[in-house]
Amino acid sequence: MEAYFDNSATTRCLDPVVDIVVKTMKEDYGNPSSRHGKGMEAEQYLRKSREIIAKTLKVKEKEIFFTSGGTESNNWAIIETALANQRAGKHVVTTAVEHAAVIQPMMYLKELGFEVTFLPVDGTGRISLEELENALREDTILVSMMYVNNELGTREPVEEAAALVKKKCPKALFHTDAIQAYGKYQIYPKKIGVDLLSVSGHKIHGPKGVGFLYVDEKAKIRPLILGGGQQKGMRSGTDNVPGIAGLGVAAEAAYQDFAAKQALLRSLKEYFSEKVATLPDTRINGPLGELGAPHIVSVGFAGVRSEVLLHALEERGIYVSSGSACSSNKTLPVSTVLREIHLDSKYLDSTVRFSFCTQNTKEEIDYCMDTLRELLPVLRRYTRH
Repeated sequence: MEAYFDNSATTRCLDPVVDIVVKTMKEDYGNPSSRHGKGMEAEQYLRKSREIIAKTLKVKEKEIFFTSGGTESNNWAIIETALANQRAGKHVVTTAVEHAAVIQPMMYLKELGFEVTFLPVDGTGRISLEELENALREDTILVSMMYVNNELGTREPVEEAAALVKKKCPKALFHTDAIQAYGKYQIYPKKIGVDLLSVSGHKIHGPKGVGFLYVDEKAKIRPLILGGGQQKGMRSGTDNVPGIAGLGVAAEAAYQDFAAKQALLRSLKEYFSEKVATLPDTRINGPLGELGAPHIVSVGFAGVRSEVLLHALEERGIYVSSGSACSSNKTLPVSTVLREIHLDSKYLDSTVRFSFCTQNTKEEIDYCMDTLRELLPVLRRYTRH
């Protein structure tokens, strides 16, 4: 049996997504900037996807900008918003547990002379609204807070935070990295006061290399790429029609039968969590219930290095992650996120992330549990002390 539990890293493309990507590469392959029939055919795919995505967020179509994915969306939202608004202040706020695609742009802003406040988190990975309020100042121009933590599955209090920012710093913009949240939650930016929102296609069964950034029409932000004037001059360059078309199909599918899909994800997570908690010397790191996303479980297995367990599971056809997929394939220190929640040292380099999708089954979970029961005693026996 094969069990793929690394859906927070990437998901398998849906068949209709593959079909439309192939169609736009082999049949409707025109350049959407061309004024002939082939170009107009291609442009229709862009319009359709923008319409679909705008409806899922209840925003205007002109507020959706296609990008190469979540990293680009985060970089654009943070750097170009800060630079566009720096006359009003040079203070930005984020959390200490953001993805590197947010942390690194923040560090870049520091190099440019901005002051960055990194909010600490509690043992579950959530920020304190009181600490956020204390951090806000007259010169705060941007607050960036992830919707769901990619390692722990922790849901940050984005709605409450955005309301607080709008009340205390009405001129400041609020950005959320919704890469692990879009398709898992109904998110309405205008209703909750979010000005910028980042999404990546391959987290929702869409293609890799495509995503979008929602930018409220009133938000002040600089263009990302200059050149041919595509996307209202905000991000020039020939549009990735196959990727964008596939993204639209994936976005539409994500919100079809939404309640049923979320109930299935929750049931899979609960089933897994109950079973893994019975294993000796094991700890679930992130929150369960409503404070946790429906698809992510972070588990520490004391006495077994995460990399060793990952490869042992892989040999049995079970695919998991030892952290963020953007960093887990490199030799890096222990996860910053795990340090920020002050995780017991015996779990720091022994944590594995399991992430589910609606294509997973309880039978796959049972197989995983049987495998863990078999592997853990053996691996622990050979661990150096």
